[in-house]
Amino acid sequence: MPFRAWFCLLLAGALRAAGAPAQAPHQVPADSLRPGPPRRAALLAADVVDALNVAAPRLRLAPHDSLALVRGHKFLALLPAVGYSQQTGALAEVAASVAFRRPGANMSTVLGALIYTARAQAIATVAASVWVADNRWNFVSDYRVMRYPQSTYGLGMHTSTTEQVTTMDYNYLRAYQSALRRLGPSFYAGLGVQLDDHWNIVSRNGARQVSTISHYRDGVRGRSLSVGPTLNFLYDSRANAINPAGGAYLSAVFRPNRQALGSTTNYETLLLEGRAYLHPSRRSANVLAFWSYNALTLRGNPPFLDLPSTGWDMSSNLGRGYIQGRFRGKNLLYFESEYRFGLTRNHLLGGVVFANAQAVSEDAQRPDEPISKRYDKVAPAVGVGLRLNLNKVSHTNLAIDYARGIQGSSSLSFNVGEVF
Repeated sequence: MPFRAWFCLLLAGALRAAGAPAQAPHQVPADSLRPGPPRRAALLAADVVDALNVAAPRLRLAPHDSLALVRGHKFLALLPAVGYSQQTGALAEVAASVAFRRPGANMSTVLGALIYTARAQAIATVAASVWVADNRWNFVSDYRVMRYPQSTYGLGMHTSTTEQVTTMDYNYLRAYQSALRRLGPSFYAGLGVQLDDHWNIVSRNGARQVSTISHYRDGVRGRSLSVGPTLNFLYDSRANAINPAGGAYLSAVFRPNRQALGSTTNYETLLLEGRAYLHPSRRSANVLAFWSYNALTLRGNPPFLDLPSTGWDMSSNLGRGYIQGRFRGKNLLYFESEYRFGLTRNHLLGGVVFANAQAVSEDAQRPDEPISKRYDKVAPAVGVGLRLNLNKVSHTNLAIDYARGIQGSSSLSFNVGEVF
């Protein structure tokens, strides 16, 4: 789910899978929605819907069983919450997750959130990956509208949360849309368009307004706009992106931003991302997952708020253990590994342990200098997490993770679905 970091109080849950009667936990066929090692013909699986029905059968808190997803219906998880995060303070949120599957296609997902925070931040997000029948097309969307005062810490890795802190207040519209056509087994290519519009940007060091941050001028005040077409290449052998049990994901997105289209500056970026999911043995359902995310500026100078930064990937999960925007630079390299395992035999609860590391290139001292390729510091983090099964068919988990980084940094994050 976009925008990490609820703090532990779920006010209520409404879970619905249209069209199926309430029942006790079922014998669920071995997961046909995701590839994996050979497993028993049937598993005794349970999720939150089953737990609510068993705990209070007369109250019918969860009136539909999640097995309806097998029969072609949609699954909806609606989670109102209050919480706290480093970048938002106290917050109130309503998050929704929708999963469905077309004939012969991968699992489609739509994630949305409405958030309001104690720091007067207002956020509305929708992120989707929709597959048509037989995986002929994949439509990927990322839309955000935000009023988002936020602290930033300058450029490069040699920054701290106590010095060089600049408060940036701005409004933000993100509109990313792409369409990819299947060219071969698990291989896709397509085109898209991406727009990042920041306006009413005001930067302050204390009470003083500033026009540069770490010698960087573009997008520090007023307005910045980045818009350009994208060329997309994708290899995706996962059957279920919500909770992959096997396969791999490789993506390359080239984006030339042009002033002729309205961009503040001319610049070009390349995003390279890879994910892999392995099993420790053929008999184990546990998963060892790897994630590499590399956002590179090939030419030109992006506006400040469009530079690659911690926590500003599509799912806002990059860099668990650090506040959003903690590290920023023209080039960002990131790697994470996570081990996922079950805690209960009925798959209601699971756990994870993970570690990650990130680095951004050091800033050139003047905007007209060539792009720096120097990396001289790495920021690691480690963490643990709990998983609660919201739907036993789509394998949608509520993910609760705690991580610690360097310099006393830490984070508590919640997601509907796995982090990657």
